[in-house]
Amino acid sequence: MAKHTKHFHSLILFVATFSLFSSCNASYINVVSFGAKPDGKLDSTGAFLRAWSSACKSNEAATIYVPKGSFLLKQVTFWGPCMNKIDIRIDGTIVAPSDYWSLGNSGYWILFMKLNRVSIYGGTLDGSGAGYWHCKKTGGNCPAGARTLSFSWSKNVEISGLTTINSKAMHIAVDHCQNVMIQDVRIRAPSRSPNTDGISLQFSTDVTISHATIMTGDDCISISQGTTNVWIQRIACGPGHGISVGSLGTFGDEAGVQNVTVTDSVFTKTDNGVRIKSWPQPSNGYARDIVFRNLIMQNAYNPIIIDQRYCPSGNCPHQNSGVKISRVSYEHIKGTSASPIAINFDCSESNPCWGIILQDIKLTYYKGSATSSCRNAGGSSSGIVIPRSCV
Repeated sequence: MAKHTKHFHSLILFVATFSLFSSCNASYINVVSFGAKPDGKLDSTGAFLRAWSSACKSNEAATIYVPKGSFLLKQVTFWGPCMNKIDIRIDGTIVAPSDYWSLGNSGYWILFMKLNRVSIYGGTLDGSGAGYWHCKKTGGNCPAGARTLSFSWSKNVEISGLTTINSKAMHIAVDHCQNVMIQDVRIRAPSRSPNTDGISLQFSTDVTISHATIMTGDDCISISQGTTNVWIQRIACGPGHGISVGSLGTFGDEAGVQNVTVTDSVFTKTDNGVRIKSWPQPSNGYARDIVFRNLIMQNAYNPIIIDQRYCPSGNCPHQNSGVKISRVSYEHIKGTSASPIAINFDCSESNPCWGIILQDIKLTYYKGSATSSCRNAGGSSSGIVIPRSCV
């Protein structure tokens, strides 16, 4: 009996160990085992979707692993909701087709939709944007530019250690999301590549962006309508258009932007430093409780700017912006301006900016004295403010 009991216990241990091993394997999913090819040529979209389906159905937290190599991925949506948390760990590069028409006209390449608790760690996303940029520059028949990585209607999202290069349009877009962490990311596209924003936020709340290097042909970070509670820190921005709140006032009935902090960041040869911009037309939108603090400008063309006559095409109606801008603080900002007007507040005549605070500003212009310009703007200043405050 003792011998049979020993064998029975050994069998139970084996079954338990096998079950645990199988369970662990079920929750650790290598895309190659689902047919993905790391040669950068054969389409791996179906394999990635099968891996996603397996992870999404898992009763325990799952990890999707993308090993070293180059994986070609066409337009794809990873849908939720899923059963549990999903981590995507990337050691390789995921490449978009250079044929921009193959991505269709929806405006996205990789989209995550309606998810809770999803993370992306490491890896590179290559948007293969050069052909599309050429189409846009030459005025050809072009589809909507595909954003590289989009999250929509999701919560508890983390992106860490990711590199995204040469997006056809925006690199990372966050839309209708809650509790988002983006950290240690590197974003790069040529300075003349059109509409290649680094990170774009709209209709999202509780977003943190930290320790990012962003070099693009548009805004390093843009914070648009319906976005609240944003913390941005330790950003190296440039080249690009700086960090922008807006464009606001696109629609008459528009949600506002509130409670945004940008701190401990450096802007190098950017078109703008920190900017708030709105279209010159009626709107019930707003931007309030904005803090720009501990920033260094290195030859930024417009280091500090509010532009409520934003009209890049030059073909806009001559109306007043309805966007209400209030309680905006600029604290401990220093460096050099590439233009003589280092501080420029060009606010709406019908909705003047108010509650602007300037504290300890030192911005110089290498060709002479820097100046400040105020139009329909009111507030206060304290400490040393160079150029001299106009509020």
